[in-house]
Amino acid sequence: MNTGHNSCKVTILATSDLHGSVMPWSYADHSLQQSGLAKLATLIHSVRSSNPNTLLIDNGDLIQGTPLSYVHARIERDSIHPLVKCMNTLQYDAGVIGNHEFNYGLDVLRDVVKQSSFPWLSANTVNKQDNRPSFGPPYIVKTFANHIRVGIVGLTTQYVPLWELPSHIEGLEFKDAVETAQRWVQHLREQEQVDIVVAAYHGGFERDIVTGELTEEDTGENQGFQLCKQIKGIDVLITGHQHRKLAAEVHGVSVVQPGMQGSHLAQVDLELEQSSEGWRVVDKRFELLSVDGVCADLDIIELMRPYEIKTQRWLDKPIGTLNGDMRILDAMQARIEEHPLIEFIHTVQMHYGGTCISCTSLFDSSSPGFSTNITMREVVSNYIYPNTLRVIRITGQNMKDALEQSARYFKLTDDGEITVNDSFLYPKPQHYNYDMWEGIEYELDISRPEGQRVTRLDVEGSPVQMEAHYDVAMNNYRAGGGGSYPMFVGKPIVRDIPTEMAELIVTYIMERGTIEGGVNNNWRVVNKRVDTTDKA
Repeated sequence: MNTGHNSCKVTILATSDLHGSVMPWSYADHSLQQSGLAKLATLIHSVRSSNPNTLLIDNGDLIQGTPLSYVHARIERDSIHPLVKCMNTLQYDAGVIGNHEFNYGLDVLRDVVKQSSFPWLSANTVNKQDNRPSFGPPYIVKTFANHIRVGIVGLTTQYVPLWELPSHIEGLEFKDAVETAQRWVQHLREQEQVDIVVAAYHGGFERDIVTGELTEEDTGENQGFQLCKQIKGIDVLITGHQHRKLAAEVHGVSVVQPGMQGSHLAQVDLELEQSSEGWRVVDKRFELLSVDGVCADLDIIELMRPYEIKTQRWLDKPIGTLNGDMRILDAMQARIEEHPLIEFIHTVQMHYGGTCISCTSLFDSSSPGFSTNITMREVVSNYIYPNTLRVIRITGQNMKDALEQSARYFKLTDDGEITVNDSFLYPKPQHYNYDMWEGIEYELDISRPEGQRVTRLDVEGSPVQMEAHYDVAMNNYRAGGGGSYPMFVGKPIVRDIPTEMAELIVTYIMERGTIEGGVNNNWRVVNKRVDTTDKA
C-alpha cells in the first residue's frame, strides 16, 4: 500500500465469539489448544506496532462458554470479569453485545458493561420505554492522525428473544438490524461526516456470499448479506455468530468473520487518499490471522492467574461416582445408538421436570462423557451451555414433526453409511440441534426421504396419538423453538425450572453419591436398505 504524505492507512482488528476463551489449553483435559485471547493478544500487539491508526473491536459472545467465565458469573462476581480485564488491558475500542451476553441475566451483563473501559454497542437493542439503546451509544467515532474519522455502529442479531429466558431480556426490544443500520450509517455519513464506516454485527450470513442464494431459512437471525446489499455507505462489515472463517468482499463491502474461541484475528487494512473533498478509501485488504503456533502473551497469562487458580480448583472438585461407563468414545455412534450419558441427562430432566418424556442433545463432538470419579470439570465439559429446564405441553403431531426435524441431521453416503447432513455442519457445526428422546419408542429410517423418516412412534407400547397432549422436559433453548423447531413455539409452559442444567446435574449426583450408567434402547436410527433386522 502507498502511504505517502497524502495517503494514510487505517487498520481494523476484530475478535468475535470468544466464548470465554483466554487460556491456550482445554479445561476438559489440559491439552494445549490453538485458540484463546492470550494468543490473540500477541497478534494484536504485533499489528499495532506497525500501524498506530488501528481500531480493535470485539464482535460479541464474549462472557459465556468456558468454566473461567462460568465461575465468575456464578461464584466470583465481586471481581472484575476476567474477559473484560483482558480487554481493558489490551485497550479495545469497543465491544458489541452478542446473544450469549444475556445468558447469565441482565445484572451480570450490566456489571460487565460498567467494568469495561470501552463502550458496548448495540444500536438495535433498545429499551421498550424510551426506544434508546440499552447498554451504551449506538455508535462511536474514532479520530486518527490527519483528522481521519472512523464511525463504528454496533448491531445484534434480532433473534435473541427466541432463545433467551424472558427474565434475561426484560424491558428490552430487538429491532431489525438492517433498518437500524440504515438509520445510523446515514447519520454517520451525513451528520458526523466520517470518512470510514464500520458496521460490527453479531450475526452472520443468510445467503451464499458469492451467489446470493439462501443458505438457511430467512428468519432474520442472520442478515449479513442484506446489510452489504441494501445499505449504502458501509466500508467494513464485521460479522460473527455463525463461527465461520470469512474474509471476502460482498457488494463492495469488506467482510470478515474470525471463527470462534480466538482461533483467528480479523484484519482489514484500508488505504485512504486525501483530496479537496476529504479522505476517501482507495484500497482495501482483508485477511484472517491464525493463532496456530503463536506464543501466548505472558502478561495476559499472568493477569488471569488468580482467576485460573480458582477455576481449576472448582473444576477438580469431586461430586460423586459412577457405576458403569459414560465415556463418549465415538460421538457419531452416541447419536445413532442410545448412550448412557444421554440416558442420564434424560433422567435428570425428567426427575426435576416431573415428566415421563424428555428430549436432549449431545451438544459437541468433543464431549468426553463421565469417568468413574465424576468432577465438576466433567459436568461443564459435557453440558457446555447455561440452559435452564422447561416442561412444555405438545401434541403427538408436534412430537412427530420434531423427530422429523432431528432426522434431517442424518444423510446416507453413496456406500449406504449413515453420516451427518452437510446442513448441520456448514456454515457451522450444529450437533446441538439433533435431539434424542426418552419416554417414547421410536425409529428413524434414514433411507427414506426427509419428512418421512419416523417409521415408529409409540408411548407405553401404543402408537402416539397425533391429537393427544404430552408433557416433555427439554432445555429452554429448544422449548422456545431454537434450532429450527417451530413446532415448540408458543406451547403451554407446564413447569419452568430457572436453574441451569449443569447445576441440576451436579445436585442430582451429589444427592445420590453414586449414579448408575445404562440404556433401555427405546429408539434407534437405521438404514432399512441394508438393515433388514426387525429389532424393537
